[in-house]
Amino acid sequence: MATNTQGMTVSQILRSRSELDDEPKKKSREDWRKAKELEEARKAGTAPAAVDEEGKDINPHIPQYISTAPWYYGATGPTLKHQRPQPEKQKTFSEIDDWYKRGVDTTKASVKYRKGACENCGAMTHKKKDCMERPRKVGARFSGAQIAADEYIQSNLALSYDGKRDRWSGYDPSEHKAIIEEFQKVEEAKRQLRADKLNANEDTNEDDAEEEDEDKYVDEVDMPGTKVDSKQRITVRNLRIREDTAKYLRNLDPNSAYYDPKTRSMRENPNPQKDVGYSGENFVRFTGDTQKHAKAQLFAWEAYEKGVDVHLLAEPTKLELLQQEYDKKKEQFKSQVQKDVLERYGGEEHLHAPPKSLLLAQTEDYIEYSRSGKVIKGQEKQVIKSKYEEDIYINNHSSVWGSYWKGGQWGYKCCHSFIKNSYCLGESGKNTDVIAIPQPKAIEEMLETKKEDSSQDSSSDSSSSEEETKTSNQKKKEKKKHKKKKMKEKRKRKKDKKYETEDSLKEALKAEERQQAEAERLLSMDERKRPYNSMYEVKKPTEDEMEAYLLKRRREEDPMNQFM
Repeated sequence: MATNTQGMTVSQILRSRSELDDEPKKKSREDWRKAKELEEARKAGTAPAAVDEEGKDINPHIPQYISTAPWYYGATGPTLKHQRPQPEKQKTFSEIDDWYKRGVDTTKASVKYRKGACENCGAMTHKKKDCMERPRKVGARFSGAQIAADEYIQSNLALSYDGKRDRWSGYDPSEHKAIIEEFQKVEEAKRQLRADKLNANEDTNEDDAEEEDEDKYVDEVDMPGTKVDSKQRITVRNLRIREDTAKYLRNLDPNSAYYDPKTRSMRENPNPQKDVGYSGENFVRFTGDTQKHAKAQLFAWEAYEKGVDVHLLAEPTKLELLQQEYDKKKEQFKSQVQKDVLERYGGEEHLHAPPKSLLLAQTEDYIEYSRSGKVIKGQEKQVIKSKYEEDIYINNHSSVWGSYWKGGQWGYKCCHSFIKNSYCLGESGKNTDVIAIPQPKAIEEMLETKKEDSSQDSSSDSSSSEEETKTSNQKKKEKKKHKKKKMKEKRKRKKDKKYETEDSLKEALKAEERQQAEAERLLSMDERKRPYNSMYEVKKPTEDEMEAYLLKRRREEDPMNQFM
């Protein structure tokens, strides 16, 4: 049984061969070879392409996994219908000019109330709870007058992927007419100005050249530091001149002005103490006409807020004329106000006084300035070396605190006072014995012991010359006796010193008790009756006083503190 395999895929041929039982299985390999040869011939173009059910040719180079229909599709021949959009799944989207309508439909205005309409305004498109009009005293349901127009019934727009992202959706082209009319008015005003200039017998050739070459040289102008190519629309930064010193080499201190290598800018002056040619990018930005440009921009913004349609870049001449007129009227208003105040209250003679430099005194300080206004010689600004205030004297002192030192204490050199915020007594303060501080007892005892040691050393040195003639045994005995005698004296001094320290500690404890009692008495008094002691002597406490303070100090964390 012969079968026609033209227009069938290899899988369909194999499936049809497996269903026929009358064909022997040994011919299936030959059929597969023929199908393969037919597929290669179609790809080479020697055999006609397969045709689907609609009469369209199927590209033989399409892979088999795409051209083969699934088993559940029920295809009987070659087809690509399963790869095309299915009609039942296609959506119909809204047209490009369909959009939500705004406002109300004034073409269908009703003159009487309709059943089911809004009870307040009479519109059919909403209910009373959704009405946006002011609640009427007598609604349209009962009055039947002033029936509001119905709003547009908005349809559900089915927007496609691109329709949802269309930035011009709902745009009314008629809104562009206002912009066109404005430009036409501007062009008409320009033509009128040119006609007036021609009537005034001005140079017509220059005007024609300006009109012809108005946009000719715009693209050829180079901004500072840039090079613009109008044909390629690129901007190239010019590098610095090789002979110039780089900004980052002006001061190698890492804590100096910050240098940004990406923009090649240094905002601050790298050497603020020196008068050099470079002062930083911020200095350049706020010099020349930059401040004037910023003031003009601010004036343009303020004028636009007040309702004057003016722009700095579009109409610079108009803006400058407006600013000059505004400044002139402002000065006139200020002078008029000042004149009214002087006429009412008087005092005009005080405004014609000479300057302060002539009123106070004359000066002979020589100051020489450069053409740019910098000081070359004379009174220069001092460099600040410290964050603390210097050369400030208080309480009539001629020296600062800490300029005098004696006995382990600091004071003022002008009066030898050891009290920090005291009033200066001058030379009389140096001669008083009250401020002089005696040496502590411990220092006196150390001095006495040093004197005794030095006297004993001197006596031993004098006796050494006599002992040279004695024998070695006698020298050893005398050394032992002298050592024992010295140890006895040392023990005696320690004992005496111990008794003295105990006595001084007892005295310090009593003084500490008296001081604490006095402090409690002062704290219990009224603040207005409490005395003030300005002549309190400030000195370092001794070891006995510190020991007494530590013994008498109340410790809040001590559990036995409440029983003391």
